[in-house]
Amino acid sequence: MAQDSSRADFWESRYRDQVTPWDAGRIGERLQRYAREMKPGARVLIPGCGSGHEAGFLAEAGFDVLAIDFSPAAVEAARKNLGRCADRVQLADFFAFDAGAPFDVMIERAFLCALPRKMWADYAVRTPQLLTPDGVIAGYWFFDDNPKGPPFGTSEAELQALLGTRFKRIVDEPVTDSIPVFQDRERWQVWARRSAT
Repeated sequence: MAQDSSRADFWESRYRDQVTPWDAGRIGERLQRYAREMKPGARVLIPGCGSGHEAGFLAEAGFDVLAIDFSPAAVEAARKNLGRCADRVQLADFFAFDAGAPFDVMIERAFLCALPRKMWADYAVRTPQLLTPDGVIAGYWFFDDNPKGPPFGTSEAELQALLGTRFKRIVDEPVTDSIPVFQDRERWQVWARRSAT
């Protein structure tokens, strides 16, 4: 049970014990650039927000941010980090929460790779439900063939099969400032939601 990353208690113990090697404690250079390309005031979702660094950065930049995590300890850490923007963080389950209005952008930052692969198909179905018709997923994707995790890596073919029917990849770039756990194994990508047919 303690090794099941689909459960909140898996993450709860890691945040409580401050064992978070995936937490860079800073904003990646590519996300900083992407924020300058986003439409002003865009509604942004950050699932599995962890310590909330990206949420704080985007909120301070003027975006309408909602950051969620289902670990109370992660939410507490994020609220401390966000200070005056602490109300942007909610305790919620990505697969079940009431999002209200759809989002323009979903930021992917070590969320998919934190989920067991058995949940990836649910991720692919849920994500477009949360986005506007022209919404996008933008972020960092972890590519690795080690079957153990988290982080659970993907491959080019697997990611295309997962997202390709509902999204079209429009940006794919190397990441040059990865932290050690992701070093040389992540790419910055933007996936645009396909029109319903």
